[in-house]
Amino acid sequence: MAADPGLLALPWNTPLAEWPQHHLVALPRGISRHVVRFIRNRGQVYALKEAAERFVVRENRLLHDLERLDVPSVESVGIVLDRVDAAGDPIDPILITRHLSFSLPYRAVFSRTLRPETVVRLVDALAALLVRLHLAGFFWGDCSLSNTLFRRDAGAFAAYLVDAETGDLHDELSPGQRSYDLDLAHTNIFGELMDLQAGGYLSEDLELLELADTVVERYQRLWAELTEPEEFDTGEMYRLEQRIQRLNDLGFDVAELDIHTDFDGRHIRIQPKVVDAGHHSRRLLRLTGLDVEENQARRLLNDLDAFRAATEQQYEDEEIVAHQWLTEVFEPVVQAVPAELRGKLEPAEVFHEVLEHRWYRSENAHRELPLVEAARSYVDTVLRSRPDEREALPRGDDTLSDLEPVRDDDTLTDLKPFRDGGS
Repeated sequence: MAADPGLLALPWNTPLAEWPQHHLVALPRGISRHVVRFIRNRGQVYALKEAAERFVVRENRLLHDLERLDVPSVESVGIVLDRVDAAGDPIDPILITRHLSFSLPYRAVFSRTLRPETVVRLVDALAALLVRLHLAGFFWGDCSLSNTLFRRDAGAFAAYLVDAETGDLHDELSPGQRSYDLDLAHTNIFGELMDLQAGGYLSEDLELLELADTVVERYQRLWAELTEPEEFDTGEMYRLEQRIQRLNDLGFDVAELDIHTDFDGRHIRIQPKVVDAGHHSRRLLRLTGLDVEENQARRLLNDLDAFRAATEQQYEDEEIVAHQWLTEVFEPVVQAVPAELRGKLEPAEVFHEVLEHRWYRSENAHRELPLVEAARSYVDTVLRSRPDEREALPRGDDTLSDLEPVRDDDTLTDLKPFRDGGS
């Protein structure tokens, strides 16, 4: 059972589908074969899933394993077993997970935009998540957009596993297991995109099979970069540094390399043995204490490096400069957002969008706008009209048909186009 004592007062002797409305929070949720509801307790939102005991116990264990392995997934708070109703008849157990703030199921994303680039970004994020799961030895067994939550990540998306009941954890996955998971992901994503197109969320001109193929192509490229061996001459040691730099650019640290030299000592073969995701987010956390998504961390670190150069502090201690940047640059932007608007986007995403907004406004004004001035402009002209995403308002309930299709002229105009395409 969860440590939060307030959960003890909930009506556990009532089937989840019959819980009184005053206990529930209306949040968008993905398609599920089980009854899923959201509740709020002492300011914290939880997701409750009612299922057979073997599924609940197993998924609880797997989610704890994924948390231990630092793989993006929802956090299991606990399980409720041995439930009985007022008549003494048994009721299925419940798995309690913590709601992932600022996250959206894919249907909620498509209820507010039609841009094809958004589809590519979602599929891209899902492919990257599948690679991370496979590197950790986790076989998903039901990879799909429906079983994933998405958080904005500096113009892209970060994907989180939300349903682990079909998964299994191994020391290492075989090529066949990885191929099966990837084939299933391709099939599921193609079907989900067809549902979106049939519901009026995607243009009829979009080639859905090509979009579904993207997950396979992205997965294979990333897996190859992270795991495949590379050979070069001993006079080309710079290629070792280049390989590590490419992995860092992808957001991975190389924790261990397998290096072999041939008999004549002229050729070297390298292969990454252990790679850890979160290269930029770990560096930013160490320097500033900010815990953000990987692309957000990359963007903030770039701004930190620019601040260091602009203030001519290249030879100053990095942590001292980072503290100065945090207090003089990042925090004033975050504080420029009124309290009532802080549920719109998380602070790191706001900072990223303010940087984009300043770039466009500076181009139009033919002068460099001060960052705080750009932040105030962004709040007034963009942020105020955006929906809250800390706990996103629902656009329907359990089925796609409950969501009103967004027509071309309904696309939100306050979502400024990013220079790389936007989302």
